Amino acid sequence: MIRQLIRSYVLLVAVAVLLFTVPVAFTLTAQLRGDTEVSMEREATTMALLLGNGDPASCRALEKMAGAYAAETKGKDEVQVTAAGGCAAGVPRPDRDAALARALEQGRPTTDWGSDLIWGRELVITVPAQEGTAVVGAVRIVSSTSGLTHRLWTIWGFRAGLAVAVLGVAALIGTAVARRITLPLRQLNDMASKFSDGDLTARSPVTGPQETQTLARTLNQAGERLDTLIASQRNFVADASHQLRTPLTALRLSLDNIADGVDDAFVREDVEQATAEVVRMSRLVNGLLVLARAEAKVTAAEPLSLTDIVAERLSVWRPAADERGVTIALRGSGVDDRPSVMAGPGHLEQVLDNVFSNALEVSPDGGRITVRTEPEGDQVVLSVADEGPGMSDAEKSRAFDRFWRGQGLTGRSGSGLGLAVVRQLVTDDGGTVALADAPGGGLCVRVTLRAAPRTG
Repeated sequence: MIRQLIRSYVLLVAVAVLLFTVPVAFTLTAQLRGDTEVSMEREATTMALLLGNGDPASCRALEKMAGAYAAETKGKDEVQVTAAGGCAAGVPRPDRDAALARALEQGRPTTDWGSDLIWGRELVITVPAQEGTAVVGAVRIVSSTSGLTHRLWTIWGFRAGLAVAVLGVAALIGTAVARRITLPLRQLNDMASKFSDGDLTARSPVTGPQETQTLARTLNQAGERLDTLIASQRNFVADASHQLRTPLTALRLSLDNIADGVDDAFVREDVEQATAEVVRMSRLVNGLLVLARAEAKVTAAEPLSLTDIVAERLSVWRPAADERGVTIALRGSGVDDRPSVMAGPGHLEQVLDNVFSNALEVSPDGGRITVRTEPEGDQVVLSVADEGPGMSDAEKSRAFDRFWRGQGLTGRSGSGLGLAVVRQLVTDDGGTVALADAPGGGLCVRVTLRAAPRTG
C-alpha cells in the first residue's frame, strides 16, 4: 500500500510538472527562434539598404559591416552579397538558388532554417536590395545554429533537471506521508501477525483516522475476549486432565489388586481384559487432552534448534527400538548443520513422540527408521521414514482423521489421535505435514516447518 501511495503521489506531481514545464520550454524555444530570426533579418535589411544606395560610402560601410559581423561571430556566420555594382567587391558571392532567385526576381525576403524540426545546421536569410523600385542585388546571411542548439539544450536540460529534482523531493515527501498514513494499518497488521503466532496479549495502539481507531478498538476488544475464552479453555483442559486421569489410575490399580488376589483363570482373564480397556481409555483420554491443548493454541512460536530436539527425543526412543532390534539413523544435509525452526514450546517434542511411536509400531524387528532434516529455502523439512507395510492412497487420505487407526504390525492398539495431534501442532506453528511412500517401501512422514530468521 505504501508503494501504491508513493507511485500515485509521484505520478500526480509528474503530471503537474509536465503540464507546467513542457509548455514553458516550448514557449522559450519558440521565443529563442523568433528573436534570432528578427535580429538577423534586421542586420540583413540594414546591409541591403546599404547595397541599394550603391554609393562608395555605402559600399565601404557594407564591407566593414560584413567583416565586423563575421569577426563578431568568429567565422560561424557569413555575409554574402550579389549585385551588379562594385559593392560586391571583397564580399563572398552566393551561388544562385531558389531563395536568391525569389529575392532578385520577386523582391521577396526568405528565411530557411534548414529543417522542419526546430532547425538544421544553418539558418539562411536572404533580403533583396532595392534602388528605388528596382532590385539591384541581394544580401544573404548564413548563420550556424550551433549556438542556438547549445542554448536550446540549456533550456530543456535545466527544466528536465528541475523536474527530476522536484520528483525526487516529491518521492521523499510521498514516502514520509505514506508511511505516516499507513502506520495505523501496519500496527494492526503486527497485532494480527502476533495473533497468528499465538500471542493473544498483543494489542494495537488506537491512533490514526477515525476509521482505523474504530477498527483498532474492535480488534483489541476481540483480542481480550479471545484471550479470556482461551484462558477458560486452558483451565478446563487442566481440570479435565486431573479429573479424568485420577479415577482411571485408581481403577487400574484396583484391577491390578484384584488380579493379584484371584486364582481363577477365567476371572483373571476377565480382569486382564478390563485392565487393557482401562489402559486404552487412558491413552484415549491423554490423546484428547493433548489435542485439546493443541487446538487451544496458547503459545507463541519461537526459534528452536530442530537438531537438538530431534537428538533428545531419539535418545528417549532408542532403548525401545533396541529391544526389537530396530535401528534409528539420523541424517542431515544442507549448509546449516543445526537448523532452527519457529515452533511453540513443547510442540516439536509431541510431534516427534507421535511420529516415532507410529514408526516404531509398524517397523518389523530388525528394521530401520531414517530421520532426516533438510533446509529448503525459508523452510526446514523433517522426514521420518520406516520400513513398515506403508499405506495405500485411501489410507493416507484418512490418516489424519481423529480416531482412525491403521493396521500396524503390533495390532490396532493406538488411540487414532496421534497424527491428528501432529497435524494440529504443525499447522499452529505455520507448517505442513504430509505422508508419502518411503524409498524401498514403508511410509515417510514429511513435516515442513518455518525456518527461524538468521541473526547477526
